[in-house]
Amino acid sequence: MDHNDNHPTKSRIELYEKDYKKRRHIVEWLIGIVLTAAVCYSSYVYFRTKNAVDNTYDSNTHVQIEKGEFDGKKKFAVLLMGTDTGALDRKEKIGNTDTIIVAVVNPAKKRYTLMSVPRDTMAEMVGADQFQIKKINAAYPIGGAQMAMDSVSTLINVPIKYYALVNMKGIMRLIRYVGGINVKPTLSFEYGGYIFKKDQLTHMGGGGALAYSRMRYDDPEGDYGRQKRQRQVITTLIKKAVSLNTLTQLDSVLTSISGNVKTNLPFDALRQIAFNYRDSTKNVKNDYLHGHNATIDGESYQVQSTKELQRISDYLRSELGLKLKPISNNETYQNRRNEHNGFDFANPENQVYNIYENNQDGNEQEEGDN
Repeated sequence: MDHNDNHPTKSRIELYEKDYKKRRHIVEWLIGIVLTAAVCYSSYVYFRTKNAVDNTYDSNTHVQIEKGEFDGKKKFAVLLMGTDTGALDRKEKIGNTDTIIVAVVNPAKKRYTLMSVPRDTMAEMVGADQFQIKKINAAYPIGGAQMAMDSVSTLINVPIKYYALVNMKGIMRLIRYVGGINVKPTLSFEYGGYIFKKDQLTHMGGGGALAYSRMRYDDPEGDYGRQKRQRQVITTLIKKAVSLNTLTQLDSVLTSISGNVKTNLPFDALRQIAFNYRDSTKNVKNDYLHGHNATIDGESYQVQSTKELQRISDYLRSELGLKLKPISNNETYQNRRNEHNGFDFANPENQVYNIYENNQDGNEQEEGDN
């Protein structure tokens, strides 16, 4: 008897070929469903986030975004402004921008700079129908974001074409989103029902962080002390957001604060900045314009010496890779006239500062990309 008589006439592979094909088709079908669902969800998240961000986009200050402008290698500057409307007990619908910060991102050095401009800084309202000297925080309510950018840009001779205006309610929501922040207060004080102890690590939610960064009158350094606390909150928030890998949940982040932000950076530019400049958040440089107390037409102002304006201009232009230039604008013109008539920037006492006619010889702010 041939023992091979009971052997199958086909190999195992041939015998079960139909079953293998069926199983393969089922696997391929399942993979297809998963991929389709992933694509659909990604599209849903993209368009949901885009729609939310589009509501924040300010088309009135539209700027052309060049290809590769936010590729993670180019340096850029953004004017950050904060209003205190609609948060906690504030009910004003249009307010001054009491927080004004020039943020410069320098990927080559893996750092960003936050340079505060005191709210009471004397500045020309660039773009106004007629010559006006006001406090810099009045530029936004007078002429919108464009006047604010132009006025700050001309003041320090640094080109600025992007801005982001954040309502304090947006900051509160973002802080809550990341689970709060831990901050060591720079001084002890009580404000808005919150108690802060100097150098005692304090966990702050949105309301606490806002109270901490809002107080001004009980700070020995006045508005300068408040600026320090504002920068402290912002830098701590950035570190917390990056450490939690919040950028992978960009849709939820942007959607949560969309009703409290205005910017002329379109959606795709924000996405590129978020994902391409992550390494630039590793280090931060904090600075601010050091002004002098002065009285102009009976009101208290901060006037910036030409030396101080030049110092800030040189640093920020260097961070942006721009050539250093002697600063020449209406403020330096007013300084010359006042110093000629006895104003002394070396005197720490409050002095009377006079406003003279418009400077017709001031240099125009340069145009172009950063």
